[in-house]
Amino acid sequence: MQPGEEIENLLADLEEAIEQSKSAPLGGGQKKVVDSQELYAILDEIRDRFPEEFQAARRILREQNEILAHAQQQADSIIADAQQQAMILASDQEVVRLAQSQAQDIRDAAQQYERDTRYNAEEYAEDVLTHLEDNLKSIVSQVTRTRQTITENVSEGPGVGASQNQGW
Repeated sequence: MQPGEEIENLLADLEEAIEQSKSAPLGGGQKKVVDSQELYAILDEIRDRFPEEFQAARRILREQNEILAHAQQQADSIIADAQQQAMILASDQEVVRLAQSQAQDIRDAAQQYERDTRYNAEEYAEDVLTHLEDNLKSIVSQVTRTRQTITENVSEGPGVGASQNQGW
């Protein structure tokens, strides 16, 4: 399941509960009589899911750091190997020059690998965090609309739905 998908499903349930509720008399079809217990239960589930979303974001950042640390370890290992090989071959000038050239190539390749890995990890984290941010914006928007609908239902004042609203 994608990050935020559970919350999106819960918000869809919330919206469906509002849509399926009966219209209030004299409300012109815009006012609804809702089951507040059902809406509160869905809102509680949404609140429970938020920590999971934040944990997922933290996990992604931790994975990014692990990838970067692993790339740095590999680069260091490659560089150390290249340096060791260069020292062993130091007896002959041509061999030394060749080893230094190869060591530099390996060093360049390792540094490029590290840059590429860092870029890919950061890009991945950015994509996930952007998706999470979009989901959270959508959730806030949906919660605001739901609260607005509830507020409109409550502000209808005394009437047919008033006896049901006394439970709030």
